[in-house]
Amino acid sequence: MGRKVTVATCALNQWALDFEGNLQRILKSIEIAKRKGARYRLGPELEICGYGCWDHYYESDTLLHSLQVLAALLESPVTQDIICDVGLPVMHRNVRYNCRVIFLNRKILLIRPKMALANEGNYRELRWFTPWSRNRQTEEYFLPRMIQDVTKQETVPFGDAVLATWDTCIGSEICEELWTPHSPHVDMGLDGVEIFTNASGSHHVLRKAHARVDLVTMATTKNGGIYLLANQKGCDGDRLYYDGCALIAMNGRIFAQGAQFSLDDVEVLTATLDLEDVRSYRAEISSRNLAASKVSPYPRVKVDFALSCHDDLLEPPSEPVEWKYHSPAEEISLGPACWLWDFLRRSRQAGFFLPLSGGVDSAATACLVYSMCHQVCEAVKHGNQEVLADVRVIVDQLSYTPQDPRELCGRVLTTCYMASENSSQETCDRARELARQIGSHHVGLNIDPAVKAVMGIFSLVTGKRPLFAVHGGSSRENLALQNVQARLRMVVAYLFAQLSLWARGAHGGLLVLGSANVDESLLGYLTKYDCSSADINPIGGISKTDLKTFVQFCLERFQLPALQGILAAPATAELEPLTDGRVSQTDEGDMGMTYAELSVYGRLRKIAKAGPYSMFCKLVTMWRDMCSPRQVADGVRRFFSKYAANRHKMTTLTPAYHAESYGPDDNRFDLRPFLYRAGWPWQFRCIEDAVLQLESRGRQDLDGVD
Repeated sequence: MGRKVTVATCALNQWALDFEGNLQRILKSIEIAKRKGARYRLGPELEICGYGCWDHYYESDTLLHSLQVLAALLESPVTQDIICDVGLPVMHRNVRYNCRVIFLNRKILLIRPKMALANEGNYRELRWFTPWSRNRQTEEYFLPRMIQDVTKQETVPFGDAVLATWDTCIGSEICEELWTPHSPHVDMGLDGVEIFTNASGSHHVLRKAHARVDLVTMATTKNGGIYLLANQKGCDGDRLYYDGCALIAMNGRIFAQGAQFSLDDVEVLTATLDLEDVRSYRAEISSRNLAASKVSPYPRVKVDFALSCHDDLLEPPSEPVEWKYHSPAEEISLGPACWLWDFLRRSRQAGFFLPLSGGVDSAATACLVYSMCHQVCEAVKHGNQEVLADVRVIVDQLSYTPQDPRELCGRVLTTCYMASENSSQETCDRARELARQIGSHHVGLNIDPAVKAVMGIFSLVTGKRPLFAVHGGSSRENLALQNVQARLRMVVAYLFAQLSLWARGAHGGLLVLGSANVDESLLGYLTKYDCSSADINPIGGISKTDLKTFVQFCLERFQLPALQGILAAPATAELEPLTDGRVSQTDEGDMGMTYAELSVYGRLRKIAKAGPYSMFCKLVTMWRDMCSPRQVADGVRRFFSKYAANRHKMTTLTPAYHAESYGPDDNRFDLRPFLYRAGWPWQFRCIEDAVLQLESRGRQDLDGVD
């Protein structure tokens, strides 16, 4: 008698609206699953159209093409003799749902609409979809004619139901439903569902991989059962990187772990598990069985099919594994690098152009490209034909095979140090040495002639010559003179990105990389339309503190000694005149706060949802050993004044890899006004009242001491 089931889940690098590519990747995953002996295959959320279609979900074309792909899957001989669980948007009675369509041998078994929609942070599912709110109920769904022609069915069940095969019972939950306080797997498990499937569209955030794993292991620890989680992976067209981590668990233990970051477009995990292990595990939990005796039953769709085989006695079951997590520095070295690779190959550009200043941020960006080159060489070495084909297109050489990351970096990365009279020799040397060690094509140039030309135009028209503060100029003059240098660097960067390959006799253009970190963006410590303006920014969601840890990691992992000097040097914009040839301007001096403080302000503002007064209340206790209430109040006021004055810069922020929950990205993630009353009179008065109260109490305490 069959008791062991072989099930498959996968991580697919789907691309929004790439119906052709998405179909091929789905078919390949089903083929691999069957080859590994699986009789059930689960795919990621909305895998047919790609998760990140956003407002394209409104278009009837997206629904039409998704159904066409579904028809192609139903017709394909690849999908025979395996239950296939695929994701696509479906319109039912003029309402759009995010659905799983589960089919077997050209027959649709069930359409399961998502019941809890993700609608926070980067997610906007309620904008495009409606949740199915009729628990344990189904309706008849009238199939479109193009699907009827294939399945010969007129209607199929649509709603909240489970599948009953000859040997087990299978229930779906979709992404967000796992995160809700009362997930569907709870009642499904109590009603005898033994295999839970979860199709996800979940993106990377630093230090968050454990959350998914913990939820799945806890779900199956309390309720028993087999749990499959599928996820999208890669960049499917915007700031997010979907980070795989497909998994198979049973009774609180992991039996298969997928990669969090990789260049493989298709990854399939399988496990062979004994259903009797689920049954015996559940049988001894009396509290669970008492609850199970009272649960309302789910509608069951009968399936004439078994996931197990009759002669499976000698079939070895899968062994449990320990989940291996990456450190934050490893996450940074892998996630943004994979995102860069997807962006490069899918945009059909010939490489990257990076203004390299000799500071930590641009060095970190250079290291990410170098890490990408490492991963490309590793993937090719392990036989990844898709990566090899893509890299040959990028370098425009069909016989090319990358082997050395430094050599590949020389082909795909152009770095450029743009000196001015305010630049120090030290930063120039550090940039050049790092470029030499990673192998990038490095250019050194001086922007002073362009700065003089632009200032000459201003002086000619106005008859005035602005001066730096150290030469007697006002703060307005000082800032304008810094900004003109910064903005000219952006103009030069785009010129070289478009024409430097042409000048070298090579084809194509380069993507300009930005390197402003999340903390600088939050405070607006950047010039609008300077080198922070670029095509994409791989470090725009990463804090200065994490970037320094990452650069230290690269120093050791990639043996790049040039990073030692970069880490040791104070962060500086080098836009003001040098003092005796040395840098006198520092970032933290300009900002009036440290990067460590800025990270704290950022987390409180976004994650703790703190306005000025709440932030003061939290920090006055957090920092009580370091600062007086007056100093805390001054810091909070300084932060919010600068934040309010500079928030407009977030509207033009370069699209950045999303890595932090406190990112200030105005376009998708952090929706705020960009014109504030910068003085915050009411809020700051509340803070001042609280400070006076605390100071008065402190004086009374002192008076009471003999």
